Amino acid sequence: MRKLLDWCKKEVVLTIAILLAIISAFLIHPDKEYITYIDFRTLAILFCLMAVMAGLQKIGLFRFVAEKLLEKVNHIRGLIFILIMLCFFSSMLITNDVALITFVPFNFIVLKMILGEESEKLIVPVVVMQTIAANLGSMLTPIGNPQNLYLYGKTTMNFVKFIVFMLPYTVIAFVLLAGWCLIFRYKGEKKVELTIDQNAEITQYKKQQLIYGILFVLCILTVAHIVPYLITLGVVLIVVFFLDRHVLKEVDYALLLTFIGFFVFIGNMGRVPVFNAFIQNIIEENEVLTSVVASQFMSNVPAALLLSGFTNQYELLIVGTNLGGLGTLIASMASLISFKYIGKEYGHLKGRYMLYFTVANILFLIVLFGYTLI
Repeated sequence: MRKLLDWCKKEVVLTIAILLAIISAFLIHPDKEYITYIDFRTLAILFCLMAVMAGLQKIGLFRFVAEKLLEKVNHIRGLIFILIMLCFFSSMLITNDVALITFVPFNFIVLKMILGEESEKLIVPVVVMQTIAANLGSMLTPIGNPQNLYLYGKTTMNFVKFIVFMLPYTVIAFVLLAGWCLIFRYKGEKKVELTIDQNAEITQYKKQQLIYGILFVLCILTVAHIVPYLITLGVVLIVVFFLDRHVLKEVDYALLLTFIGFFVFIGNMGRVPVFNAFIQNIIEENEVLTSVVASQFMSNVPAALLLSGFTNQYELLIVGTNLGGLGTLIASMASLISFKYIGKEYGHLKGRYMLYFTVANILFLIVLFGYTLI
């Protein structure tokens, strides 16, 4: 029983999704319609992307790229800018989760290497901005985060049109982040000599790099509706299994099960007239605001899954759930990744981190949401 409770605490969102699915099953008893609830295409593509990203991360490619970018940095301001923009731009392709898993610990190493104990003065502001950067950078592409991948599949937009649609928000986010880097002041601002031991092992994985690169392109073609998802799923499963089967253990299966739980709940509740009408009345002509508010309490991925069952204004949901990733700590589950790293490495800074995180997120949210009202 103790292990079950610990698991539920660890996977809170999944636990809620399962409970909602079970409760809804009492209202709409299981029948042949259940299978139609599940978006197998989204699940398959999400699995493939997570497997490929786990493989690339395991061979150290992302960190190697970061080290190369930092080779010529000789000033703390430039260092901070690159650490933040690494999360911003990389999240567009490797997802916000992977960007934070890769570059937040990397940030700890680099800052401590340069500043020693003085690095604690920079940890909170830099990690907060890395988290915001990852959440906002990921909104540009359909593969940047799970809710984009899901909602993109429900729209009629092609890959390029999606990027063009989200580009204004991304540009504003970049300007805000760059502006923060310009005005941010560090007491010990000075030139520094940054020496990072290059990851020589990356040269040993040229074959893996090529194979994972091909698989990634295959995933993109599938997202763009050029290659059938079943073909991509089969290829990724077979290739990764024989290339490095341990990578398959790194896939976030809890996220996939969370999707399934919400698919069942949404499908069932959509067949309950009273509930259906209630949600539609709330969301009608308020898709962006409703998405932002809902994300603050249930996270933006569940919000996207839930609200998509009661409106066909998917483009507005894309905007709302992406902006909704700003705000509370649980508004985007990716934000919890950074918080866990802070708690593990700098537990005494958790209170300061929460304060800085909340204020910064609210300010970014106000500006970006304000743009939607223009």
